Amino acid sequence: MAAAFVAVRRFCAVTMWRAAFVFLLSAVGSASAQERVDAELVIAVDVSDSMGLAELRHQRRGYVAAFRSPEVVSAIREGRLGRVAVTYVEWARDDRKRVIVPWTIVEDEETAGAVATQLEIARVRNMRRTSISGAIRFGIEALASNRIEADRQVIDISGDGPNNQGEPVSSARDLAVARGITINGLPLLVQPWYPGLRLGAPGLDLYYEQCVIGGPNSFMVPVRSWEEFPAAVRHKLVIELAGRPPEDVVVRADLKIGPDVDCLIGERARRDFESRYPG
Repeated sequence: MAAAFVAVRRFCAVTMWRAAFVFLLSAVGSASAQERVDAELVIAVDVSDSMGLAELRHQRRGYVAAFRSPEVVSAIREGRLGRVAVTYVEWARDDRKRVIVPWTIVEDEETAGAVATQLEIARVRNMRRTSISGAIRFGIEALASNRIEADRQVIDISGDGPNNQGEPVSSARDLAVARGITINGLPLLVQPWYPGLRLGAPGLDLYYEQCVIGGPNSFMVPVRSWEEFPAAVRHKLVIELAGRPPEDVVVRADLKIGPDVDCLIGERARRDFESRYPG
């Protein structure tokens, strides 16, 4: 009986040791399999209810065209590794995000075209509220958890209005910048922001420049018409994915372009609207 007990203990010990060894091997294998790319890009696209379906379709088609363009593929190939990681996320309120394209390695026409196809076939719909800070927070977590390594991490925010829900946008931006993440912007100036006009708000481009973008080589490309949108998206992606310095045709974060902006103007406008139209 004692001999049998000793044999069982030895068997259990050997089995546990083998299991631990297999676990360590798998852990080492997972770490060594981590992807290396030139840049990680979170494309965070506003689908708040201030935009109609026609505008949402314009927006989606602009990104589809960009990923099918030779310019974007060429920019990716300019990198040291010639490959980037991209995810495309739609956002509105603080607690709602919709990932249309999960993290994807893009390195040639085929993989860029696959991203375009996913964007093309996904349903287009909007959601309520505008939480730029929530989109930035989501981007921070997506970059931290994707098991991809790159020298550059970028969150690309597009939208047609200021933050009006969730934490203040400047605090989310500052957190991202403190982690070495660059935030670029694509403010949509296609139509006036009427709640802001009532409160004397400056243009959305000034808001993005002072309250949203930040980090190394950050910039924004203001869009003033939907006809401009495809070229603006393509141009912005080329700069981001190739790691080029921002050019004169864009607005850099380190060049203040107007008067001081209240980064809580969106929250003020929402409170003003709700006081005028309760319920």
